[in-house]
Amino acid sequence: MDKFKNREHINIIKAYAGRHKNLILLGRILAGISAVLSLIPYYLLWKILKIASEGSDPTMIKTYAWQAVALTVLTLLVYIAALLCTHVAAFRVQANMRRSLMKRILTLPLGVFDDEGTGKIRRIVNDSTAATETYIAHNLPDKTVAAVTPVGLCILIFAFNWKFGLFCMIPAVLGFIGMMSMMGKGMQEKMAEYQTALEKMSSEATEYVRGIPVVKTFGQTVHSFSRFKKTIDDYGKWTTDYTIALRKSMIAFMTCINSIFLFIILAAYLFIGTDNMPASSDILNIMYYIIVTPLITVALTKVAYSGEAEMTLIDALERVKSVLDIEPLKTGDDPKEPEGFTLELKNVTYRYKDNAADAVKDVSAVIKQGEHVAFVGPSGSGKTTICELIARFFDVKEGEICIGGVNIKDIDQNRLMEMISFVFQDSRLLKTSILENVRLSKPNASEEEVMNALKKAQCLDILEKLPKGIHTVIGEKGTYLSGGEQQRIAIARAVLKDAPILILDEATAFADPDNEARVQEAFYEMSKGKTMIMIAHRLSTVTGADRIYVMDKGSICEEGSHKELMKQDGLYRRMYSEYTRSIEWKVGA
Repeated sequence: MDKFKNREHINIIKAYAGRHKNLILLGRILAGISAVLSLIPYYLLWKILKIASEGSDPTMIKTYAWQAVALTVLTLLVYIAALLCTHVAAFRVQANMRRSLMKRILTLPLGVFDDEGTGKIRRIVNDSTAATETYIAHNLPDKTVAAVTPVGLCILIFAFNWKFGLFCMIPAVLGFIGMMSMMGKGMQEKMAEYQTALEKMSSEATEYVRGIPVVKTFGQTVHSFSRFKKTIDDYGKWTTDYTIALRKSMIAFMTCINSIFLFIILAAYLFIGTDNMPASSDILNIMYYIIVTPLITVALTKVAYSGEAEMTLIDALERVKSVLDIEPLKTGDDPKEPEGFTLELKNVTYRYKDNAADAVKDVSAVIKQGEHVAFVGPSGSGKTTICELIARFFDVKEGEICIGGVNIKDIDQNRLMEMISFVFQDSRLLKTSILENVRLSKPNASEEEVMNALKKAQCLDILEKLPKGIHTVIGEKGTYLSGGEQQRIAIARAVLKDAPILILDEATAFADPDNEARVQEAFYEMSKGKTMIMIAHRLSTVTGADRIYVMDKGSICEEGSHKELMKQDGLYRRMYSEYTRSIEWKVGA
């Protein structure tokens, strides 16, 4: 990915701001004016000190003091106006950025969320856009102030005594050099590494939270989630190494900007009395520079923070761009309608990103309309990948998948989703009513249609124990469902959709025996007249399939009915024998 150069990031912000982009410019102009106004009271302060040291016309002190107060209030009001402008623009930029991201995300293949991780994408949508909003609303006006203030300070410092001013600038210059050593391309790369570490932790944390029931069930520890623990350890090591690497530069920067008083004392020692200055002038200069020169420390600190904020912004924009650059699924200019729902896989090959081997390799199969088939095999053999390719979560790398004689790439994506129902092993319900959860598959369905789907999915016993029946909100007032009950509600969702092709991915994996029996009844009801593809580890659930495909190392190694496969001395027979022994196993008396 190309790095953002020069002022490209500002142009990107303006593009998202649209007609509000002029507010950004106005905000920066007002911030610059406020910076200039904030320095004028220091000139008035010099005049007050001059009157006090020389004893001339003390009545003017009050006038200058009130002028300084008025300018300070005016400075504050102008700066508030600047923030108002940048905040309005920042909210517009954030809204447009999130809108663009969500539009793109809706067009992406679902497999992207497995590859990238939902935690990472969520963090980009939330945190990266928030970082952009913060930069525009707060950091951009502060950056303008940080740029204008040093110029005005230089004028103030050199205007009254150039020797004192030059001496006071020495620590400022040294501090600036120390600060610049912490910036640059290397620091931008470090900022990217930092954000990546946070993304990895966020993504793995999401997976860890989802797996907590398994951890509790089997009494495991956090070490069961080695990847999550590793991301935490890596983040800790990175931050420690990063802090140590910047230790010397930061010490030099902080030492220089806080040693200005030492240089004022040295200037007073070297220059007072050498050019026959009156004693009152000496006192005036010393007092004035003691008050004004600490502003250099504040100005340099703001410059340092504005540089860090800009690096955060650039990294945030790059991450947003990384999502927008992901290619959506493409459909031909002339989408085609399939004739029937026979599925055909022709020499299908697919490899996941960064994997060394193909997940699916040269797979060919024909699944006739209305046929019930099953894919079985060891873990990692490619069963789920096949089903995800059929639903077009990914696009095949080689070969093609056809429905009704039409390549799925030539079928409109919305139409393809209407044709396929998916029931996952870990189906999740939203924190809303049972009615709305089922309606997700058909938003305009009537309550009667939803009840009919729940009945077919064997869910009536669930509704009977809920306080408000179909209108009960899941998660409200301690109302929760077991894994098997959630699965049946998810099946009702698929029943309501009534798609001609049904894919069941380990749909009974977490069901207890009672729920499994009910789920199997639900499957029987919903699969009538439909093409059904099952993925299962419990081989007893697939014995009635019209055809069973046995997967091994990404390829189909056997196929046939249960009876036909049991007659062969192959992988399926061995797997079924092992499965039978496992369910017949008893603890010895």
